[in-house]
Amino acid sequence: MKKITNHLHFLFVCTLFCGLVFMAQTAAAQDNSKNQNEAQTTMKTYVIERNIPGAGQFSPEKLKDISKTSCTVLKEMGPQIQWIHSYVVADKIFCVYKAENMDLLREHAKRGGFPVTAIYEVSSVISPATAGE
Repeated sequence: MKKITNHLHFLFVCTLFCGLVFMAQTAAAQDNSKNQNEAQTTMKTYVIERNIPGAGQFSPEKLKDISKTSCTVLKEMGPQIQWIHSYVVADKIFCVYKAENMDLLREHAKRGGFPVTAIYEVSSVISPATAGE
């Protein structure tokens, strides 16, 4: 009988512990989701046009160095600005960012030594899916 009581006590403690862990994980997930939703509501999407002669011919090493510089500056600036990706073409680079405002984009460019020809706020995104195909 004592063995059964000890076993039941052990099961009760394990169940209680698992329940507490589950509740903590759920609360953390809800906080994380809330923080992500808040970030999504305050972040806007921008396209930055950068005139850079010969950009389309940059070596992979040069593009890697540019990327490292950008990422270093972004880490210093914090989560209110995020680099999504960039398109490298003949004499330009078009960068897609999420940021709380355009001033953050200009500050990032200044710190990284990147030119800014123009900044456009994205109002809509369309694709073949938009046509319903």
